[in-house]
Amino acid sequence: MKYSDYRAAAVPAAQRPAARRWMFLFTFMAGLAIALSTMTAHAQQAPDALVKQTVEGLLSAIKADAEIQSGNAPKLLQLVDQQILPNVDFEKTTRLAAGRHWRDATPAQQAALIKEFRATLVRTYSGAVSAVRPQTTVTMLPFRAQPADTDVVVRTTINQPNGEPIQVDYRLEKLANNTWKIYDVNVLGVWLIQNYRNQFSQEITQKGFDGLVKSLADRNRQSGL
Repeated sequence: MKYSDYRAAAVPAAQRPAARRWMFLFTFMAGLAIALSTMTAHAQQAPDALVKQTVEGLLSAIKADAEIQSGNAPKLLQLVDQQILPNVDFEKTTRLAAGRHWRDATPAQQAALIKEFRATLVRTYSGAVSAVRPQTTVTMLPFRAQPADTDVVVRTTINQPNGEPIQVDYRLEKLANNTWKIYDVNVLGVWLIQNYRNQFSQEITQKGFDGLVKSLADRNRQSGL
């Protein structure tokens, strides 16, 4: 099954237009931003507090920048580079998305896939943030975890004017220095890693690991990334 088919099947029909317009770029960027901008300051914060703080900050940044709202892909990529990627385990996200094929790839191939996967996410959903409105808000759902947990899920809903709330869950991992980093996002019941694992596996089977990287790179270059 193609990624687009998998996503469409997982999203209720009444919610698909809103989901297609904006859900993934915003939610994935927001999810990836859930980490420490300053390790010492954030070390004692609970994962749900980090989610709330960072998502609200990202919403404010999008609302304040007309170029980002218009879908300016290079500027979105710059936003990802500066505010998100330094604070996340995107290598783990890519590794899990590649599945069993990751261990057979060389370090150079792995690095290339990480780079092109990042750009692909920005390219594919660059128009999504145009749906962010001044009234867009995030609601934090009750957080359930034990103090000793090192892998948790934080559940939220994104509220849009004239639209149904969109469920967004974030999976975070606790590192050895007691900081948290995001590595997966669930939108309306669809986990990001599982979605891309299906797509990547099909392309690697057909074209090889280098073929997957080249396909992503070609599409990214066509969009100016």
